Amino acid sequence: MQSLRVISRLLGAQPLAGAQCRAVKRWVSPTMRVIVLRKKALGPQPEQRRSQFLEWNEEVELRCFSKRLGEEFEGKALREAFVQPEWANVQEFQARQAGDTAFEPVAHNRELAENGAQIISQTIRGAYAPSYPSDVVEGIHSHLTSQEMLAHVGKHLGIKDLIKSLEYPPEERSLADTFRALVGALALSSPPERVQRFVEDFLLCQMVGKDVYDIWAPAQPYEYMLRLLQAKGVEQVEPRLCNQSASNTILANFQVGLYDAKSKTCLGLGWGENIKTAKETAALDAIQRLHASD
Repeated sequence: MQSLRVISRLLGAQPLAGAQCRAVKRWVSPTMRVIVLRKKALGPQPEQRRSQFLEWNEEVELRCFSKRLGEEFEGKALREAFVQPEWANVQEFQARQAGDTAFEPVAHNRELAENGAQIISQTIRGAYAPSYPSDVVEGIHSHLTSQEMLAHVGKHLGIKDLIKSLEYPPEERSLADTFRALVGALALSSPPERVQRFVEDFLLCQMVGKDVYDIWAPAQPYEYMLRLLQAKGVEQVEPRLCNQSASNTILANFQVGLYDAKSKTCLGLGWGENIKTAKETAALDAIQRLHASD
């Protein structure tokens, strides 16, 4: 680079434009190498809480969170929804240890979570009870209210960095409790219809693209089907082997049909690698037909 400048001066020419400036300074590359080496020497570091950054502003974050959801929360209730009981207890203990007599206990989300859990249960049962029997409704309810499902929904709502918990990242239990508390906090500031729509939009929509009978299935389909048929007046069921192929190979396939012994009507059809499996599958098909006819 210096030689280019000397030659240009001897020839009386203007310095080259490319020789006057550089897009990347000379110190950038060695500095980045040193930074990378130091990071490797430190080893893997725990994930830092977003609230530990200098530009963190809790009031702004809570306001932006409610705007993203398109809901209006009471400021106090929304703040309580993100406080885990364990975190609040530790704060109180530390204040007592420090002799802080002016410390006020921090309100946590236990009560809000309990109220939110009741609202979620009522919404789920109210949405599926008109179309499915109680056994199926309870199976769907268990699936949607599981800790894993509520934590999945809460995490994708962006509550991870707002939760005040002892552990970070928050555990599934903390995420699920916070989502329940959010529903309870919304119930304090919005009419029941809007709270129900909130649960439908963010929780019940997880059933889109899923078959109800992939989520719920009785442990003993054939016996369960017999109880349903007895309630409808069908006393005897006749299983029939309708088709079979490659029965002596690993690709064996059997088709079993279940028929009403009296009216000879088909109740259900099923396939399987053996007759027992095909019979159970036929019972599941019969259960679905019976539920659909109710």
